[in-house]
Amino acid sequence: MFARVDSGRERWSGGTRIPRHRHARAYAAVVLSGGYEECGSEGRVRVHAGDVLLHGAFDAHLDRFDSGAEILNLPLSGAAFAVPHGRVADADALARLAETDGAAAVASLFEQVRPLPRAARDWAAALAFDLLDGEAERLDDWAARHGLAAATVSRGFARTFGVRPSVFRAEARARRAFAAVVESAAPLAAIAAAQGFADQAHMTRAVTALTGAPPGRWRSNGFKTALH
Repeated sequence: MFARVDSGRERWSGGTRIPRHRHARAYAAVVLSGGYEECGSEGRVRVHAGDVLLHGAFDAHLDRFDSGAEILNLPLSGAAFAVPHGRVADADALARLAETDGAAAVASLFEQVRPLPRAARDWAAALAFDLLDGEAERLDDWAARHGLAAATVSRGFARTFGVRPSVFRAEARARRAFAAVVESAAPLAAIAAAQGFADQAHMTRAVTALTGAPPGRWRSNGFKTALH
């Protein structure tokens, strides 16, 4: 089951914890006030008023609202985004526009959003970035380079992100493959090879586990059509 995203404003009180969950549809979370920490498919980030998180289709994350926050959710189209974390100049104006014209609000969002640099505040965040970048193929080697025990790294990462490093890495590869399937015309076998899968069948199993449907169905039905 995938979590639902309702368009519009939502408020979360301080101390709220949302367990790890996955959304089938892409959406933007614009922080209107307050702040929170999100540990998700694109890493670990703390956001504040004016920040934007762009979630691609089938991204997963957990949230920790230490001080509470008000968020504007805007449904989007897209499998992945080059700028997962950015900032807008006037979040309140964006929220007012969304009340009358959601499409215009989305257009305004993409016109004004500016990317924010990735920042690893601790080793768990650094490991997430290395897993996303393919620079942590062996967890024991990564842990040794950072003066940590492999078991400590595995347990600590799971506490922070809600999944083990191996699962996080596998999901990242499946998401990259899914994005290539729906956003390009490359042969499926070529995508599987490019993303490091043993073969096309291996990629098919991974994409199906992530999205609930195999790559061929996404291709034949079309990305937007299949989500309806």
